[in-house]
Amino acid sequence: MPDDGLGAPAVAAASGREARTANGRGTDSWPAAPATAGAASGTGAPLLPHEETDRWERRLREVAVGFVDDPREAVEEADRALEEITKRFTEAVTRRRRTLRMSWQGTEERGPAAETDTEQLRLALRDYRELAGRLLHG
Repeated sequence: MPDDGLGAPAVAAASGREARTANGRGTDSWPAAPATAGAASGTGAPLLPHEETDRWERRLREVAVGFVDDPREAVEEADRALEEITKRFTEAVTRRRRTLRMSWQGTEERGPAAETDTEQLRLALRDYRELAGRLLHG
């Protein structure tokens, strides 16, 4: 199943957990501490795909090598790279938040006042805590 780079299904794709929850068969326990929530929920995937992080690391190594020839240009390039990395993380977190909101807020299909069962809300809270923990503790 395609994901959004955060280990979450792409928008409009239901995960197995969401399907179980909709049927009232959620199997997860009460939200774990942020450090362990990823393993329980399956959302502990890297914020960016491994291939992309590898490209960024390669780029920053090349910048470091270039420092010998042109220190100022190397630092300017490092600044640009960090700006781009920050943008990618912001996009990834925004997509993840959108997915999380869709898991518990009303939608046009369900109606704004559609009931969200307690299990769906519990899973959403767990996933919010997990993402916040990853952002706060790397």
